[in-house]
Amino acid sequence: MLTPNQPIGIFDSGIGGLTIAKAIKKELPNEQIIYFGDTLHLPYGDKSANSIQNYALKIASFLEQQNCKIIVIACNSASAVAEKLLSDKYKHHLSIVNVIDPTIALVAKSTQNKKVGLIGTKRTVSTGIYKRKLKKANPNISLFSKATPLLAPMIEEGFFNNKISKTVINSYLANHHLQEIDTLILGCTHYPLINKEIKTYYNGKVNVVDSSAVTAKEVGRKLKELNLLNHTKPQSDIFFVSEYTTGFEKAAKIFFNKSIKLMAYKLFE
Repeated sequence: MLTPNQPIGIFDSGIGGLTIAKAIKKELPNEQIIYFGDTLHLPYGDKSANSIQNYALKIASFLEQQNCKIIVIACNSASAVAEKLLSDKYKHHLSIVNVIDPTIALVAKSTQNKKVGLIGTKRTVSTGIYKRKLKKANPNISLFSKATPLLAPMIEEGFFNNKISKTVINSYLANHHLQEIDTLILGCTHYPLINKEIKTYYNGKVNVVDSSAVTAKEVGRKLKELNLLNHTKPQSDIFFVSEYTTGFEKAAKIFFNKSIKLMAYKLFE
């Protein structure tokens, strides 16, 4: 039986999911998180659906073994191709939260001219999941998608808030598919790290939506619904990676403004 003092499990291919983890800690400061960054296989955006599903199944099983009370798929690519698989597997004893559905609900209510843009990995864009879900939420919305495969690797390597990132970002956003939109969905959890540069490009004329805060609120809503909110002092957060990288450790320390406990775990032998 699940109890409130159990941790929240979160996973992504790399540092992008830390944007979700940070938002969850801000929204739910009494919760302990256990994070798994699959750095061995990053980025997920250029992997096959079958590969991502296999990674997600192994990581979810690991987080279940860590006694997590809920699992957050902090990755758009994995949310697009593995969420249903995980939800079906754990439907009787563990809730799965993805980053796409809360974002869709927000955008469907907030867009004014019903013209929405999406940037994301090749895998996320190619699934068409945002278009299907937005159409279901509001048939009058038109979605214009652009795959931006250079962005996640660029961010993982620390190239953001500089001339290189500005050139790449502006080149993508100038694409004709993204003109006349009033809302832009950041369809990758890495992209909040370049949110400032994207907003600068649009100069306040486009509402830029990232999934971190809205996903954190959905996690809180779900835990409250299940009567699993923790009201006591949490244990220390734990961060696992499938392959140790100094970049991940540095990023996590910056995100959480403190030293973190980072452990390399060979989940994929």
